[in-house]
Amino acid sequence: MGFSASVGVQRFAFEDLRALLAKAGPARSGDALAGLAANSEAERMAARMVLADLPLRRFLDEAVIPYELDEVTRLILDSHDESAFAAISSLTVGQLREHLLCDETDTAALRRLASGITPEMAAAVSKLMRNQDLILVAAKCKVVTSFRNTLGLPGRLAVRLQPNHPTDDPKGVAASMLDGLMYGCGDAVIGINPASDNLPAIIAMLQLVDDFRTRYAVPTQSCVLTHVTNSLRAIDGGAPVDLVFQSIGGSEKTNESFGIDLALLREAQAAARSLGRGTAGENLMYFETGQGSALSANAHGGVDQQTLEVRAYAVARAFEPLLVNSVVGFIGPEYLYDGKQIIRAGLEDHFCGKLLGLPMGCDICYTNHAEADQDDMDNLLTLLGVAGVNFVMGVPGADDVMLNYQSTSFHDAAYLRRVLGKRCAPEFEAWLIDSGIADTDGKLLPPAPGQPLLQLAASL
Repeated sequence: MGFSASVGVQRFAFEDLRALLAKAGPARSGDALAGLAANSEAERMAARMVLADLPLRRFLDEAVIPYELDEVTRLILDSHDESAFAAISSLTVGQLREHLLCDETDTAALRRLASGITPEMAAAVSKLMRNQDLILVAAKCKVVTSFRNTLGLPGRLAVRLQPNHPTDDPKGVAASMLDGLMYGCGDAVIGINPASDNLPAIIAMLQLVDDFRTRYAVPTQSCVLTHVTNSLRAIDGGAPVDLVFQSIGGSEKTNESFGIDLALLREAQAAARSLGRGTAGENLMYFETGQGSALSANAHGGVDQQTLEVRAYAVARAFEPLLVNSVVGFIGPEYLYDGKQIIRAGLEDHFCGKLLGLPMGCDICYTNHAEADQDDMDNLLTLLGVAGVNFVMGVPGADDVMLNYQSTSFHDAAYLRRVLGKRCAPEFEAWLIDSGIADTDGKLLPPAPGQPLLQLAASL
């Protein structure tokens, strides 16, 4: 059954729920490229009017990708918590927006609600929200996870230290890692994107970080962001694997393009848990996502890129991850054209992920051919900090020399912590203080002669 609405003298028709969601979304290049976007602001407003009056139960009755064709749809519907949904089951999408913004809907209420909200409900309500609405609600969502330290606590902001090197040179990786640690970065994870899928090189990097972490008693976790099958091979080979990484998407076809399915992710999670390497908790999966991945794989099935992005969060939610990272501007201007679209997408992703109960971080980034610059990234960094993002990236100089894109630097993380009064993960902060990197208030100190990390850096 379709939908229709009038704006002025114009009447607009929407064939099905997929079309309605696509037309209601803010303008972005990816949806235009796929032929899904609204053709005018009047059509976009008509779609939002219809969407606001749509009962939430409609999303349980009509799947945007058929149940029998897609394991992500089956996961979403089969795992839906009807008891959690009961509190909002009589609401429309517009009424859900008002409910989420209400002062009485606090952190505890949002936590109880999370398993009752489907990705499509979250995507739909985000399309009716201004940026400040997305920030306000996300700031009320607190999601705490742990492995060797505790992430997501109130007043805390973690940083993924990203010491990539174009040839996986151990000294280059080590130099960037030490630089980041001296700036208080690395509590989310020391996470390396390998330049190749060479298994011996991957194992060598895992061993490098683990030897360093053990030697200096750093309470954090490491990860080499290789394909999940390589992580399984590394585990079989006795490598020190902390977190299992994988890029994921919001449809079965998208995940097939990544070479994965849900069964493979379950196998990897079980293998990593069997190592028993976590000391503070067992959250050990690390997922990355990004609007446009389904379209780039020709696997969108007529669904807009933001709705598909949020469906990927249903996959993540099933595996109790330590970290979920929206790499917001990485794919390029074909999907998010400029700074305005990147900022909006970053706020949407963070809001929707947190609403679904996920520990959301963001790689606040852009490619060099996008209509964006570092001022746009400063704006999104600050907005996400206010919204309570769990972690951001720490890249030397904000310029990743291996992946060739622009992200956020160690200095950017220090800025955000200072301006918002945020601190590191508590276990990591205690290590920074004991190591002479920070004072007892968590503020960074100048490098001191004789400091062990400084001596190690000088030896490289």
